[in-house]
Amino acid sequence: MDFHLTEEQSLIRDMARQFAQERLLPFAALWDEEKTFPVDAMRAAAELGFAAIYVSEDHGGVGLSRLESALIMEQLAYGCPSTAAYISIHNMANWMIAQFGNDEQRARWVGDLSEMKRFASYCLTEPSAGSDAASLKTRAVRDGDHYVLNGAKAFISGAGDMGADIYVCMVRTGGDGPKGISCIVVEKGTEGLSFGAQERKLGWHSQPTASVNFDACRVPVANLIGAEGDGFKIAMQGLDGGRLNIGACSLGGAQFALDTAIDYVKERQQFGRPIADFQATQFKIADMATELEAARLLLYAAAQKVSEKAPDGTQYAAMAKRFATDTGFDVANRALQLHGGYGYLMDYPIERVLRDLRVHQILEGTNEIMRVIAARRLLG
Repeated sequence: MDFHLTEEQSLIRDMARQFAQERLLPFAALWDEEKTFPVDAMRAAAELGFAAIYVSEDHGGVGLSRLESALIMEQLAYGCPSTAAYISIHNMANWMIAQFGNDEQRARWVGDLSEMKRFASYCLTEPSAGSDAASLKTRAVRDGDHYVLNGAKAFISGAGDMGADIYVCMVRTGGDGPKGISCIVVEKGTEGLSFGAQERKLGWHSQPTASVNFDACRVPVANLIGAEGDGFKIAMQGLDGGRLNIGACSLGGAQFALDTAIDYVKERQQFGRPIADFQATQFKIADMATELEAARLLLYAAAQKVSEKAPDGTQYAAMAKRFATDTGFDVANRALQLHGGYGYLMDYPIERVLRDLRVHQILEGTNEIMRVIAARRLLG
């Protein structure tokens, strides 16, 4: 068992860290305030391969493992958790097309997605189908060489007229339950596709979020990914990687919060001394660093299992996502507390990181569902 990164992994991590420091961190507060979707910055990330991290080289991607993906996402989130999280979602959608699509579909979409000439969204959640994703109701009925889609998706990251171009959608082509679900790509501009108003969110302001609506939306049968009935399996395999990435985003945001808190407590003086001199402060910093490192090690172990297609890979991805996102938010919250009243002000970056990390405990499967997944595996 080797707990050290290889030389190549260290170089990948350092490249992502430098990019985040130069292209994300200086602008993250402005993107948050102005609700800017930073297209140019993300396309610059794509030039480094960050839009097709674990898409295989045979399909035009970089072909890295889930561990290297986690390393990259952690560093990008150090610069801006909101933007990094959207890049994670884009990677997941791109990988699903590359992994389960046919040659013609890969030729149509994967190249543009890998360069972020076009952006992708992942559409599973519905107004009445959240944690119970297998109960989704958006229906696709075949009509000749098209499917006709009716229904709606909710809370879709990247969605909207100014957002994503490609929507990887889970729809019902058969009966009830997971076996009746298929995966279909819907392109922006398709007749019958529309978007709801932009959601007013606590955080994640640098990416749009809206409902995706289908009203007699005609989509070519050629856009079906895999076979009919494969959709739920495809969606869940995509989520294993997505959960690792979103956990990594929590680690990166929390590490930024911790580093910022360390700098602050060295400078902030009370009772004639820097508050870093007080043992209570030291204990808090030590606990934050310890818990963050424990979450990091679990996440890296889970990433290795998912890469190796280990039988317990899904369980570990769920456990790591739960632990990393809970720990990340808690560390950010304690970092805010160490800032006192200043931490609550938008002049300081801690409140933004706190807002961005909170949703990680909900998306890609709530942390309650992560416990269900782990428990089911453990209890047989």
